[in-house]
Amino acid sequence: MNIKKICFIGIILTLSATAASEIDPLKNINERTHVLNQTLDLQLASPIARFYKRVTPDYIEISITNFTSNIEDLSIAINNILQGKLTDGISDITRFTINSTLGIGGFIDVASGLGLDKNDEDFGQTLAVWGIPDGPYLVLPGLGPSTMRDTLAMIPDAFLTPLWLIDHDRTAYSLTAIDLVDTRARYLGLESVVIGDEYLFFRDAYLQSREFEILDGQVNDDFDEFDDFN
Repeated sequence: MNIKKICFIGIILTLSATAASEIDPLKNINERTHVLNQTLDLQLASPIARFYKRVTPDYIEISITNFTSNIEDLSIAINNILQGKLTDGISDITRFTINSTLGIGGFIDVASGLGLDKNDEDFGQTLAVWGIPDGPYLVLPGLGPSTMRDTLAMIPDAFLTPLWLIDHDRTAYSLTAIDLVDTRARYLGLESVVIGDEYLFFRDAYLQSREFEILDGQVNDDFDEFDDFN
């Protein structure tokens, strides 16, 4: 490794430390909230999710996942349209319509079999496309990793879901609870992939995954620039 490459790596490490302080100015509070969330997950969410997987037959679990996924498609469609991706938005609306009718309320994913792939958009991504910056990294009690932009985006996202149209509180709360338990059950076992400092792993994984989602998987790499130092 030559002296130029060593200097380059040193500069990158310095800039990374500076960037970390800029994206995570509330690190002390975030770390405490992260510990709280991990405790709640260990003592409450994970046991409930494991019980759910143990007592729920696979075909029912798949049906519940399809149902909650179908509810998301309308919100995804609106966000795609707001981002100017009209083709994807029309595809999402078509998915929602087909699965809500032929798929018996969304319990059967008919649309995917017809070649209508599911997209993944939310209002946080829409704000990013509109040029709104992330803001500081936040760990929300009971909800986990977020940013200031994504946290504020939760409000319009809540009104973009069909659940708010249900004029029966117990039904709406029950569907939300089922969605949360089903989502947690799908991520059981991922704890084993955590490497190094748990807090930093969760933070960096969240920020990188959000960048991947916002750019629709088109993440730029700078490896060619690194080769210039050879």
